[in-house]
Amino acid sequence: MIDLTDKVVLITGGSRGIGAATAIMFAKAGAHVAITYQGSDAKAVEVVTQIKKLGRKGAAFKGDNSKSEIVRNIVHDVQKEFGRIDVLVNNAGIWTYGEIDTMKESVWDRTMEINLKSTFLFCHYTVPIMKKQSGGSIINISSTAGQRGEAFHSHYAATKGGVISFTKSLATELGKFNIRVNSVAPGWVDTDMSAEALEDPAYRKEVLRSIPLGKIPTADDIAGPILFLASDLAGHVTGEILNVNSGSVLVG
Repeated sequence: MIDLTDKVVLITGGSRGIGAATAIMFAKAGAHVAITYQGSDAKAVEVVTQIKKLGRKGAAFKGDNSKSEIVRNIVHDVQKEFGRIDVLVNNAGIWTYGEIDTMKESVWDRTMEINLKSTFLFCHYTVPIMKKQSGGSIINISSTAGQRGEAFHSHYAATKGGVISFTKSLATELGKFNIRVNSVAPGWVDTDMSAEALEDPAYRKEVLRSIPLGKIPTADDIAGPILFLASDLAGHVTGEILNVNSGSVLVG
């Protein structure tokens, strides 16, 4: 039912985890996909290779998503190579430990830059393109932590709370341009980001006990709702924070 044939999608942090799963799922739905990344070239190449095997155009752009000039150039290059940008998925993010009385200011600042500032920058440079196209869809990846807070991860929770408010603000601002802005808010997800915390069997069991469905979502489980929000099935959905957490945090 979801057909995104020849739509162009830009996904930040698309070389692994949720971003990679989302890129592949969009390609399977017929979209051409550009990803950004900062880490392993090999992983980015692998994702692009999979996209191309599905008969879609794919490209990867490396750079620091928190730097204005870099983001501007990436958005420009994506538009030049693909001709347009129909969907923007702001997925790039980091999650680190930090007690408030010992957290270094540099850790706080870097989390703000990657999780929140990069979301602003990609929207800032992509929205003019969508306005000229008379429409588009933006999906920002937030977190249940941005709604309830998260002890020892206050910097992360603060950025995700900011992403949620940013999403609602843009949904109102951009509605008249036929640009929908929504957010997917995961809880625990079985990805590289949470692997270290979940590798302790006792802690993993404790986490599972706190989840009503008794299972931790995979990256594909998050990619599906992202795809839905980008599709015509969600044509009247904007300003929504879609929680995907197996019921662990019930905040509608």
